[in-house]
Amino acid sequence: MDPFVYVPADDPLFGAVGVELDHEAGTLGVSGGGLPPVEIRRAPGTVPESHVPIGTRDPDHLTLLVDGAEETLRPSKGFLTRRSYRVEVVSGARECGYLLVPDSLGTSRLLRDERLLGIFTSTGDGNVTVEWEAESDSGRVLEPYDASVGYALAAAFGTGAEPMWKLTLNAVLELWP
Repeated sequence: MDPFVYVPADDPLFGAVGVELDHEAGTLGVSGGGLPPVEIRRAPGTVPESHVPIGTRDPDHLTLLVDGAEETLRPSKGFLTRRSYRVEVVSGARECGYLLVPDSLGTSRLLRDERLLGIFTSTGDGNVTVEWEAESDSGRVLEPYDASVGYALAAAFGTGAEPMWKLTLNAVLELWP
């Protein structure tokens, strides 16, 4: 993994979005497109895990700032089920909750208060694409804040996960002598 990448994205609703990911330093930034800036930082001294773009899934070692305000970031540990790779954000500023949860091998759904906003794809190298849910289908108006959070979570933690049977098989095989 390249230690630092800047990847521009062309969002279909919000225009130019920039993602800056530095795996070694443990920083991620999202900006542009009229979006509130987002920063995710890994705590200094935390040994980075190579399979997590931001370097850790431990919530005690991560900080999330959206437009300068600290929000609660809760990534799950990720083990035997796709749902175990979910990432939650509780926004005190917006009084809502976000959830990025894998729904296939390569994609994850972004929900705000349990309503689908869009489907994100990221391979963990800073590249992020999104297919936004039509506003009439979701019952929600998409806002720049939603996009900022979605891009940040997808870039920091990647998207998608193996099916449960394969994750279970891999876990069993790792224990096999």
